[in-house]
Amino acid sequence: MADPIIEVESLAKSFGDVAALAGVDLEVSQGTVYGLLGPNGAGKTTTVRILATLLRPDAGRARVAGLDVVADATELRSVIGLAGQYAAVDEILTGRENLEMVGRLYRLSPREAGERADEILATFELAEAADRTVRTYSGGMRRRLDLGASLVGRPQVLFLDEPTTGLDPKGRLGLWEFIERLVGEGTTLLLTTQYLEEADRLADRIAVIDHGKVIAEGTSDELKSRIGADVLELQIADAANLGRAVEVMSPLCCGEATVDVEQKVVRIPVATAVGTITDAVRRLDAAGVTLVDVAIHRPTLDDVFLTLTGHMAENETTGNGAAPLRRKRR
Repeated sequence: MADPIIEVESLAKSFGDVAALAGVDLEVSQGTVYGLLGPNGAGKTTTVRILATLLRPDAGRARVAGLDVVADATELRSVIGLAGQYAAVDEILTGRENLEMVGRLYRLSPREAGERADEILATFELAEAADRTVRTYSGGMRRRLDLGASLVGRPQVLFLDEPTTGLDPKGRLGLWEFIERLVGEGTTLLLTTQYLEEADRLADRIAVIDHGKVIAEGTSDELKSRIGADVLELQIADAANLGRAVEVMSPLCCGEATVDVEQKVVRIPVATAVGTITDAVRRLDAAGVTLVDVAIHRPTLDDVFLTLTGHMAENETTGNGAAPLRRKRR
């Protein structure tokens, strides 16, 4: 087996009394997409910033493309690309000027920088806006330009920190398609995301991070197999009856039930879908628990996160009012 292109061992980082990372271990194979999945404050961005040489770890070690992120930081920066959560482009420059500037920073000749800028502008469908100042760009256009800038140096490894945040569904889909094409050409990509469907579609392997630790790792199917059953989803009329619903349904449960108090939903792994909905309705009716809705489905990454952490994937550590983990409505 080939050596991993990203190796992370016991990585730790604290900010004051807050432990952002508490011993993270990762291995990423070359030419794959590796997803870091978790809520805001989980440690995803801190991990990326250390791997991209923007932060020094307090403990542990990390290597990217055979280079140590601390000892070989200067050399490493020439073989990686980074697109952060917010577009880091200069508003007073044109799209072309932004890309040419990045090219010159990568020590390309003026001609090479111009040719690379033209290539990226065409790839990201920005050629018609190439000579407009970036302040006139829409949010989606800025995001595409920012991603394009991270590719000017043809990086071996590309770090994308929540790349589709703020994009509309069409823009998100377009970026997913480009990412798939990029990886098909051999680029290794480490992707952080709060979008469960994004990780499910793009990532070859996924690490679930919560409170600065990797709590599970594997392919999407491997993570879902941890539940190993269909999931019965019950919406209860009265939140006071959620506990009673779990108790009544325990004979049908083949794993750990999870409860979403805000949505008044109980999720229960069940051994079989056959007859389960009918049985559930009868049991709840006999117990006097009013049911609003019921459904059964195959496990999703949403179910995986709930099962692994025992809570909804909401921001618990940063105190910055960040949004909860985004889920695709079923």
